[in-house]
Amino acid sequence: MDSFFCSWSGGKDSCFALYYAINNGLEPGKLLTMMTDDKISRSHGLTIEVLKSQAASLNIPLITCPTTWDNYEENFINMLKHIKKEGIHNGVFGDIDIQEHREWVTGVCSKVNMKAFLPLWNRSRKELVEDFINKGFKAIIVAINEKVMGREYLGKVLSEKLVNKFIEIGIDPSGENGEYHTVVIDGPIFTFPLNIEMGNIVSHNGYCFQKASIT
Repeated sequence: MDSFFCSWSGGKDSCFALYYAINNGLEPGKLLTMMTDDKISRSHGLTIEVLKSQAASLNIPLITCPTTWDNYEENFINMLKHIKKEGIHNGVFGDIDIQEHREWVTGVCSKVNMKAFLPLWNRSRKELVEDFINKGFKAIIVAINEKVMGREYLGKVLSEKLVNKFIEIGIDPSGENGEYHTVVIDGPIFTFPLNIEMGNIVSHNGYCFQKASIT
């Protein structure tokens, strides 16, 4: 069985890509998360404790790498070289339909002779998030783009009602353009749910993050 690493943000799209990769017969070998120097995930602002709890529930080892945005690609490729030495030759990514993202993930994988798999590619954004919810996954909004969304959505559990609200106000239902980010706390591939407490809210570069902590 082919093994793979999953580019892991801790949010719904990377989680759903992991789910579909497993259902397609691939064997999960690692979760890879790129971090800031203070051990916060680069994309979603999640603490290392939350990421470790997700990994424990998924029974998949987590590896992390501190990086800036300037040397992100270099450090990502170095991590792939490390992963490949363990016999993992495939990468799974949660991108949906932004071509530049696909080109980037296939490009970095090709540089180390890995294959990139995008299980969610070209599916309807609305259908994807509805499928995610209907399959029993539970996710909480932990970050929003303040240019398009208000802080009142932070800490909300992703639901069909909320997705329909997003559509009504002109927000992409999947947040694929960076409108919002989530943390997944339960679902069919989790062995136990995460107990999350929502804490302080901070703003950074136009985004607003609410800290999620394990209780």
